[in-house]
Amino acid sequence: MAGEPQADCLFCKIVAGEVPATVVRETDTTVAFRDINPQAPTHVLVIPKVHYPDAAALAAAEPRIAADILRESAEVAAEDKTVGSGYRIVFNTGSGAGQTVFHAHAHVLGGRGLNWPPG
Repeated sequence: MAGEPQADCLFCKIVAGEVPATVVRETDTTVAFRDINPQAPTHVLVIPKVHYPDAAALAAAEPRIAADILRESAEVAAEDKTVGSGYRIVFNTGSGAGQTVFHAHAHVLGGRGLNWPPG
């Protein structure tokens, strides 16, 4: 059921404390932790505690929590001194866009030049 924890979801297991993560921030609705395969000096994932497969599904069902993801992404960037010149927030939606964990999440990237277009 949408919004409910999924037994086979890595990020649901992180939310539940069943899988360790380097948590940098946590709120009532979100958890932010360092990516295990960082693509920049700052690479933090901000996830909702509820399970939705991608950002579009989260925004449609729980717009307040989707806004919480963006707010927490900004807080992560503000607290991390490496993103002083700017940062990027990325939502990958679908495997063709590089999404590998199908639990909505934002990547907060910074601390190096981030060229455009990406990838």
